Amino acid sequence: MDLSWTTATTALVAAVTISKVFKFVSGLKAVDYLPGLRVPFQPLGLLGVLVPERSWNPGVIFVWTWRHTRNIYRRFGSDTVSVVPFISGAPSIYTRSMDVTKQVVTVGHKTGAFGKTDDMGRAFLFWGPSIVIAASQDQWRKHRRIAGPAFNNDTYQLVWNATLKVYSDMIDCEGWGEKGTIDVRRIQSLTTKFTLLIIATCGFGLPFSWEEPPSHDGQMSIQQCMEIITLRNTFAVAAPKWAWKLPLPWVRQTRKAFDTMRAFMNSHVQARREAINSSDDDTSKDILSLFVRASEHDEGKIRLDNKELIGNIFALLFAGHETTSHSLAATLGFLSLHPSIQDEIVEQVHEVTKGRANGEITFDDYSKLDKALAAFYEGVRMFPSGVYLIREAKQDTVLNLSGIGEEPKMLPVKKGTHVVVDMIGVHYNPQYFPDPEEFKPARWYANSTSNAYIADGEDHTGFSVGPRSCLGKRFATTEAVCFLVLLLRDWRVKPLLTVNDLTGEKETKEEWRERVMQAKMTLTMGVRDVPLTFTKRV
Repeated sequence: MDLSWTTATTALVAAVTISKVFKFVSGLKAVDYLPGLRVPFQPLGLLGVLVPERSWNPGVIFVWTWRHTRNIYRRFGSDTVSVVPFISGAPSIYTRSMDVTKQVVTVGHKTGAFGKTDDMGRAFLFWGPSIVIAASQDQWRKHRRIAGPAFNNDTYQLVWNATLKVYSDMIDCEGWGEKGTIDVRRIQSLTTKFTLLIIATCGFGLPFSWEEPPSHDGQMSIQQCMEIITLRNTFAVAAPKWAWKLPLPWVRQTRKAFDTMRAFMNSHVQARREAINSSDDDTSKDILSLFVRASEHDEGKIRLDNKELIGNIFALLFAGHETTSHSLAATLGFLSLHPSIQDEIVEQVHEVTKGRANGEITFDDYSKLDKALAAFYEGVRMFPSGVYLIREAKQDTVLNLSGIGEEPKMLPVKKGTHVVVDMIGVHYNPQYFPDPEEFKPARWYANSTSNAYIADGEDHTGFSVGPRSCLGKRFATTEAVCFLVLLLRDWRVKPLLTVNDLTGEKETKEEWRERVMQAKMTLTMGVRDVPLTFTKRV
């Protein structure tokens, strides 16, 4: 009996080993033996995310954590490398080349050679299909056609005016008006609330204020819900239904956050539906109205079912505030280390508003406040919220890996192979951004004698590239520019330095940057908690 169990176990181990060897060899063939990492788990797969980061398990943002010490592109001498797992996950190709990116994201989209993966965005799919995760072009066009009219100059004017009001409310409600110096231990507590209010009021037409932020039935605030949802998204995607009923405090808190969020969206959808049905001349073009109206269509290609409706509302509510909040936090963190850049922005504000009563800043000034926009773009570059653009080969195809002026170097790509555009790799590639570790907003000015134009083409990949780039880019830059010029006009920003309890010595700015300005990954990537000191300008 013992011999038979031993034999069976040995046979099972041998079978598993052989299958993994075949899997590994097949993976190498799929990427045409392109040099790269050979690891047990796909870094973006469930096991790659759950297993702690080690030298043998890179982790989900190894492109950030390894960029100095074990940079895969320097290590293998190419801007395009492979990652082939031998236990779990599919082989993939990682690239930091803009030429390869355009072949995959722009040209590949037009020809149909590459498209979004079917399992992409599972955390968003939890709520329902949406414009953010639509895999097929037809599905994406449908969602884009519905949402597109909400993003126009009237909306951006509304965003600007709302930002002016919310900033004023923030100063009053936080009690900043009477103070000369304010320490903020975590600037994200303000930027998240700020951006959530802007997308809620301007994007969805919901009547909230700094004093009364979005909530549902007086329960957990929507800001709290969003923070819990982003932290526990892996549990939401991977956990079986029975796990949601475990009598653990953090599980109960997670369930409450998800239930409150869904109830919040359903209640406002119902209220907007009743308002639209009771009025024959309702032509509101905010995002919520457009999606609710589309769900009311009995027929036609743009009709949304209820899952699509809720999925889009969550995706745009989330994407419309968290990414901008992260980017503002990173931008303010870097600006705190560069007082001269703050002064340049403020000087431009004074030039633009010269001669106006109370230094009023208007929406018409947006295009003239290019130094604040450049600072925001640089913050986005250094901490891109979307770390990866993942595309799947929909057919056997080839990629040209050669650089400009080089002999063609063609890489065969098998159908089903994933190509991962590494946005951190792109943004820290010295070929595109000299001195990539340095915060240099001036790099976003065009090569001209005028500072009134900022280069705004595909070289700026922080809002994605290609035909499926971010629909809300101008929405985000409008609120960011307005918020930054208001804040910097009134306040100087400095890093809030810690003091060593044993020696009494205060940390240096360099030590603060090394401690604070590091990546943190949830549903998207952001910066760690940024502690800042604000001193009133006189």
